[in-house]
Amino acid sequence: MPPTVRLGVNTWIWASPLTTDVLEALLPTVLEVGAEHLEIALEVPDLLDSARAASLLSGSGLSVSVCAAIGPDRDLIHPDRGVRENAANYLRCCIETTAALGGRNLVGPLYSAVGRVWSMTRAEREADTALLVEQLKKLATYAAEHGVTLCLEPLNRFETSFINLTSQALEVVQRVNHPALGLMLDTFHMNIEERSLGQAITLAGPWLKHLHACENDRGAPGSGHVPWLEVKAALGHIGFDGPVVIESFTDQVRSIARAAAIWRPLAESQDALARDGLHFLRGLLRPSN
Repeated sequence: MPPTVRLGVNTWIWASPLTTDVLEALLPTVLEVGAEHLEIALEVPDLLDSARAASLLSGSGLSVSVCAAIGPDRDLIHPDRGVRENAANYLRCCIETTAALGGRNLVGPLYSAVGRVWSMTRAEREADTALLVEQLKKLATYAAEHGVTLCLEPLNRFETSFINLTSQALEVVQRVNHPALGLMLDTFHMNIEERSLGQAITLAGPWLKHLHACENDRGAPGSGHVPWLEVKAALGHIGFDGPVVIESFTDQVRSIARAAAIWRPLAESQDALARDGLHFLRGLLRPSN
């Protein structure tokens, strides 16, 4: 893998919502488990002092990305115009925070609320897609002005009925046709929806800017049955050089546990999940090190 690939963790592994004080307390653990990259889960932007957070991160050696939290009142294709506007305002705030922290990628299911599922005719899907393209063109322009890349993520069928496949997300990205919009893929969701993880990554090609490396049960990468050698081969084939981030959750935070359906511990401890997962990914992607 290219040396620019950074191996990282998402703050949701330990905490929700993230505050500045929680970030400060968490940083020594993030470094101790061996992370090179930290993904900030920005559920409530007002809880994070961007200037102070940037100062904390600047001395850590960690590269940074931001993960958006798209809930019921943040939905770019919702029938209610007010909900759509609130989503756009929130994402603009996330773009600003990403830039303030020195990050490049803002990632997540940027289109619709996680957990909202609905049946669509072909015409209704096309109308929603056209609306999303219109919204993302504006947001991609705003992101580019801040040096940020939006990374659109497909989710599994239980979390959205809109974009489940790499091909569906790629259609949106290609229709927007803006250099500040790319793809993020997550092996957890891909393991449910894609017939071949390797083929999906290959299809994403140069549009793939970010990867969530998660096991089939959301546990540490390498502890389940995700076909990691296939993932590695496909990433190498496309010359992927973006961050590879473990996104998991703790059952000790009730709000996030319910949202992500985490009903039991996924490892001996959250620290172990992060440490073991990073160790596995390092051996997978940097076998000579």
